[in-house]
Amino acid sequence: MSPDDLKRQAAATALEQVRDGMKLGLGTGSTAKHFVELLGAKVRAGLNVIGVPTSEVTRADAERCGIPLTTLDEVDRLDITVDGADEIDGALNLVKGGGGALLREKIVAAASDRMIVIADDSKLVETLGRFPLPIEIIPFGLAATRHAIEQAMASCGISGELKLRSGKDGHAFVTDGGHWIIDAHLGRIPDATRLAATLSFIPGVVEHGLFIGLASSAVLASPQGIRIMERSSGRVSGESK
Repeated sequence: MSPDDLKRQAAATALEQVRDGMKLGLGTGSTAKHFVELLGAKVRAGLNVIGVPTSEVTRADAERCGIPLTTLDEVDRLDITVDGADEIDGALNLVKGGGGALLREKIVAAASDRMIVIADDSKLVETLGRFPLPIEIIPFGLAATRHAIEQAMASCGISGELKLRSGKDGHAFVTDGGHWIIDAHLGRIPDATRLAATLSFIPGVVEHGLFIGLASSAVLASPQGIRIMERSSGRVSGESK
C-alpha cells in the first residue's frame, strides 16, 4: 500500500464525520486534496455542505469538484476543518506549513468547532522539530526579523539553520497573503508551546507553523489500519479501527 493510498484512507475516514448542512474548513496539501476530492463526490451525490478553502490551490480543487464555497467574511464559524500536517506529536500539537498555507490554515482552524487532522502514520513523532518549522514573515526588514527569530529560539534553548524558502523560479516563495517564509531547521523542539508564544511576539513574524491545542482529533493511516487520536478534557486518547 502506497503512502498516497494511506492518505486517501485517512481522508475517507474523516469524511465519515461530515453531516448534511455542515460548514467545513478545507485544508491544503496532498492529504487534504484527497479529502476535497472525496467530499466532491459526496456533494455531487446530494450532500449539502459549504466550504472555506485555506489556499488558492484548494479553492481551485474545490471548484473543480463542485463544492460550494464561502468565506469567513460571510460565515464566522465552521463546524469542522479537515487538514493535513507535516508533524503530529502525542498531544496533538502540529507542525504545518510545508505547502506555504499556514496563515490561512490557522485562521480557518481557529474558527472551527473541531479540527480533524488526516495523515499517514509517518507524520506521528515523539517530539516536534524533525520537519523544518515554517515561519511566515513580512518581506520588509528581513535581516532584523531573522535576527529576532534567532534570539527567540536561543531564549528557548534551541538553535538551527534558518533558510528563506525559494519558489520554483528561484526567487523567494510568496504566500497567498504576499509574505515570505523562513524554514527553521531545528531537529527537535523540546517545548513547542513556549517557542510558539515567543515567536508570536516578533513584529515581523506574521504567523508560524506550530499549531498548539487546535487539533481535536487525528486520523492516522498505516498498513495495519486506522488509528484515531482524540482530545477530550485536555487529554488525548487513541483507538484503532
